[in-house]
Amino acid sequence: MSTTSPSNDTLLQVKNLSHHFHMRKHTVKAVDEIDFELYPGETLGIVGESGSGKSVTALSLMRLLSIPPRLRHLGEILFHSHVHGHTDLRKLSEDAIRKVRGAEIGMVFQDSSQAMNPVFSCGNHVMEAILTHQRIDYDEAREKVIELFDKVKLKDPEGKFKAYPHQLSGGELQRVMIAIAIACQPRLLIADEPTTALDVTIQAHIIKWLRQYKEESNLSMIFISHDLNLMAEVADRVLIMRNGRIVEQGTVDEIFRRPKLPYTQGLLACRPRPELDQKYLPVLSDFREMGNAKVDTLIKRGLRPVGERKKRRDLLDAQPTVLEVEDLRVWFPKKRGFLQKSTEFTKAVDGVSFAVRQGETLGLVGESGSGKTTLFRTIARLEEYSSGKILFEGRDIGNLNKKELRHLRSEMQMIFQNASQALNPQMAVGDILQEPLVIHKMCRSAAERQDRVMELLDQVGLDYELMSRMPGELSGGQRQRVTIARALAVKPRFLICDESVSALDVGIQAQILNLLNKLKEEYNFTLIFVSHDLSVVKFIADRIIVLREGKIVETGYAEEIYQDPKDDYTRELIQAIPKGLTHS
Repeated sequence: MSTTSPSNDTLLQVKNLSHHFHMRKHTVKAVDEIDFELYPGETLGIVGESGSGKSVTALSLMRLLSIPPRLRHLGEILFHSHVHGHTDLRKLSEDAIRKVRGAEIGMVFQDSSQAMNPVFSCGNHVMEAILTHQRIDYDEAREKVIELFDKVKLKDPEGKFKAYPHQLSGGELQRVMIAIAIACQPRLLIADEPTTALDVTIQAHIIKWLRQYKEESNLSMIFISHDLNLMAEVADRVLIMRNGRIVEQGTVDEIFRRPKLPYTQGLLACRPRPELDQKYLPVLSDFREMGNAKVDTLIKRGLRPVGERKKRRDLLDAQPTVLEVEDLRVWFPKKRGFLQKSTEFTKAVDGVSFAVRQGETLGLVGESGSGKTTLFRTIARLEEYSSGKILFEGRDIGNLNKKELRHLRSEMQMIFQNASQALNPQMAVGDILQEPLVIHKMCRSAAERQDRVMELLDQVGLDYELMSRMPGELSGGQRQRVTIARALAVKPRFLICDESVSALDVGIQAQILNLLNKLKEEYNFTLIFVSHDLSVVKFIADRIIVLREGKIVETGYAEEIYQDPKDDYTRELIQAIPKGLTHS
């Protein structure tokens, strides 16, 4: 137990906390001498890009970081514990810290699917937390889990108790994670990117529920995110982290209305502003270059000139149709009991029709389960369809032989959501980019392929020296640029982006969106951009289709959809976009 204790009005004090990983050739200062405090009933926001030290800080507080010989771990984590009194969590034994985890400090992890054991039901995950820390029997614990599932707004709590993690949607799994974290009514909840990559409507519901629960239980919370606009709706105070250090801190009002550092200003400005007609998003480097430039100055610099939208519209109207989808249906039979034939279907796509013109960007918007993924996979011939037609450049692509399908693959490429899973971890970047050139016989010699790879790296803003690197040695933004370069390698005329920026930091997201806009002008390819985030789609798309439960509920030009939505569901998607505060 520490001889130093936090002041009586603090729940948590972190003093001089450091985590230095000593690598073979250099030292990585993941967290470097940070200090902060948390008060009872307060929400402290921690904001920063990937690699800034946010998650390492959270794992340190929970004592979930292993301490190998090559890790330098310093500082104090002073917690006002009911069990141990004022104590330094770093000095507790393993048995003692296990009594604090879950009982006094709960944690909601970013990726709930990886944080849960796939062989245990969702109910058993929560039961384990309760039975570990409370002296109650199985039936009482089960009843408490059902109550918790109802409290976190899970439909059919009894059914969710029996369900396994893979049977739930991302939003449902995150609610189960919250139920685990609050099962024993902890005094402190640490939420590490709890809504990243979730639909904006589900995100809004989870944030609303967390705020309500916090007020009812006088809970203290540390909320970690890379999105400052979201943080404005949650936090009382905010810490800005960069390269392992706290570079700015203050109340939400101070950070949003009077940010001091260019880095903080950049985080505020990088996210698309759907109320504006932006052609270029500010990126963090803009603020370093322009010094004391105000956020609004850089945002205005990226606005689309008046009349440009109409000119582009007129230009697209004169272009030929490249893709036609006619009354498309993709129905999956529901599983029934043993030897029973299925007569019911999941209507993933149900009577969808639309057309896309050459050079156009069509945004496909909807929540999880709306049919977005099934629709684009069917268009790319990765999924079979039940009925309807898909015409690519006037040709029905429903029944293609292997040779014709290979040719279609060279014409139609995809950029997937998870770049780390889309790239072969055992291949160097240069080999990854050469592979489609070899498969589609795009170059006559190895030297020509090498030149093409260097050209692609240049086009997506990557250094040539990355050719020898493996995907695991790249940042998230670099990996996503490699997936874009690979898709462009065979010079496709049609590109499909599947949630390709949803899990990226706002700064990297802005870079990738600007890059896609730039490449569209250079290559003149047609683009279908799939996302649950209407603000991102409105920025990049010419037209938008809104999907719900396999059907199109609204379609129109991007600015018209945002300014005057006709369907209640579209209005709900718009209202769920985090707005932040007005800064000056």
